[in-house]
Amino acid sequence: MANLFQQHRPKDYDAAIAQIPVIDLGPYLRGESGALARLGAELRHACENVGFLYIRNHGVPQALVDRAFAESERFHALPLGEKMKLSLNEWNIGYLPMGASQQKHSTVHRNTKPNLNESFFVSYDRTPDHPDVKAGVPLRGMNKWPEGLPGFRETAMQYFHALNDLAQRMLPGFAVALDLEPDFFDRYFEGEPHCNLRFLHYPPQPNAGDDEFGTGPHTDNSFLTILARMEVPGLAIRLTSGEWVQPPLIPGTFLVNLGNIMKRLSNDRFLSTPHGVIVEGDKDRYSIAYFHSPNPTKVLECVPSCIGPDNPPRYEPKLYGDLVLEFYRANYFHQKPPEGKLNQYT
Repeated sequence: MANLFQQHRPKDYDAAIAQIPVIDLGPYLRGESGALARLGAELRHACENVGFLYIRNHGVPQALVDRAFAESERFHALPLGEKMKLSLNEWNIGYLPMGASQQKHSTVHRNTKPNLNESFFVSYDRTPDHPDVKAGVPLRGMNKWPEGLPGFRETAMQYFHALNDLAQRMLPGFAVALDLEPDFFDRYFEGEPHCNLRFLHYPPQPNAGDDEFGTGPHTDNSFLTILARMEVPGLAIRLTSGEWVQPPLIPGTFLVNLGNIMKRLSNDRFLSTPHGVIVEGDKDRYSIAYFHSPNPTKVLECVPSCIGPDNPPRYEPKLYGDLVLEFYRANYFHQKPPEGKLNQYT
């Protein structure tokens, strides 16, 4: 039986793939005159029409990307018992085994089966004396690290900070794309924004059925996601036509997509595009997803350039921390609200 992605593959596949823009960040990152305005225009087109884009000349060394993948494979090759010692905590830091998550929060597809992937999550490498750690502030936990993998922690954090810096440097481009001042989004990312790096491993699914996915169809809950992939395919994205396509791997690029937070802030002007994963071949698939989102203490509301008398806000102002907790509790089996609380971020 054909799976969801096969059933809705476009007839003109090459033309569909051509809709995903490739944006060169080089001129902007070098500070060339007029580059920010050009970047804003390119991002505007991609975000309004596709919600996915490739970025090249992004400044992250390929050698670092390669090392991050090598460390991910080393980690996922550990015995399950060793990985389970690092089990995901209430702030979604640590190891998530196969079948321990399900895209229940998704409005894209009624996912009825757990995701067939395992993941390892890291965030800022906080220490026990970090004020938020000492105070038990939600979403501000400490990373967990495996024993016996020298170099893993150092590479993971070097990659995390490289992607964090890249995402921060892209914020002015998205602001200009929405006809805002370049520094507009800085207010949401003050302090330590909510950022996670996810090392993913998917086993092959040669006979995947209608509702069997490595990751069920969903939209991200981030502001921005930056994805690195290896040569094994599996990712599929849904175009605005309703057709599903598998974006090819373009060497030297990252694949970037917007999440629900950007969709919310832009009052639905920018797309949060559905995507999912099925590994249809016979090889294991590895990817590394970096999620960049605002500080949980920030109240999110539609930006002024995206509302008006004829276009009222579609979303009420809401604390970002509450949106994160709502998402976690819907998708991860280990999550549950504290007694007497729903989504209050305190």
